[in-house]
Amino acid sequence: MTSIEDLIAVLTLEKKKENEFIGISKTIGSPNVFGGQVLAQALSAANNSITNERVLHSLHAYFLEAGDLELPITYEVNIMRNGGSFSTRRVTAKQKDKTIFILSASFHKEEKGHEHQQEPEGNIKQPEELLSWDDMLVQFGDFLPKKMKSFLEIDRPIEFKPTFIVNPLDLKDLPPFSDVWFKVKGNPTNLNLAVKQQILTYISDYNILNSTLYPNASKANYGNTQMASLDHSMWFFREFDLDDWMLYKTESPNAFGARGFARGNIYSRKGDLIASVAQEGLIRPIKK
Repeated sequence: MTSIEDLIAVLTLEKKKENEFIGISKTIGSPNVFGGQVLAQALSAANNSITNERVLHSLHAYFLEAGDLELPITYEVNIMRNGGSFSTRRVTAKQKDKTIFILSASFHKEEKGHEHQQEPEGNIKQPEELLSWDDMLVQFGDFLPKKMKSFLEIDRPIEFKPTFIVNPLDLKDLPPFSDVWFKVKGNPTNLNLAVKQQILTYISDYNILNSTLYPNASKANYGNTQMASLDHSMWFFREFDLDDWMLYKTESPNAFGARGFARGNIYSRKGDLIASVAQEGLIRPIKK
């Protein structure tokens, strides 16, 4: 995938029967189906069952089995509730009758209420001052570990610019924080909110577990650690556009027992808090 148009094609599911849909997979460089893809496709399936114009406000999901890139994924939608203000859906993702993923999503009718938000903290460099993953590959590709270089060589529909580039050869522990700017490639205009939320959900599974490794970066890296998303929660607050850079600020309060916990906020370029994310992931040291 090289553009948002390619990503939307992956998120557009084939309807098999009422409340049952089929999705295909595209690699992001890992041997299994990318968790963000399953999240976004499951959300796409849930959106197809919403007929009362309610808007997604939260989702909670568990990754149960690694997905096979070569097999289609069947998404079964269960209509749990259509209340006076909220609609709830449960989505089960399967491959060959094996359940690999479950998601619950809640949709809310538009209402007015009190407002506040947490502002992004720190003196954050703007994306124009930073190198993208593509830039890093060009400038440092010959010096990168093989696994990292292979990951960066995969074409993606999103451009990422971290505010701090971690040197994989400099073995020192780092603070448990990560700030990454991102922007979709292609033309993101005229997209409805449901599709934009699916795209943001897809992106939210990138980068979030980085901060769980940083406090142990003197000994832990992507080459000697097995990493996988275990669960994922997300809350959506405001309407937004995808035609400019957005900031993903993440932090990891804890790692223990081969699991790392991270949480993050996604902001628009002008500082509006669009969504919050929480995830626990496997960060298991690989035994030699």
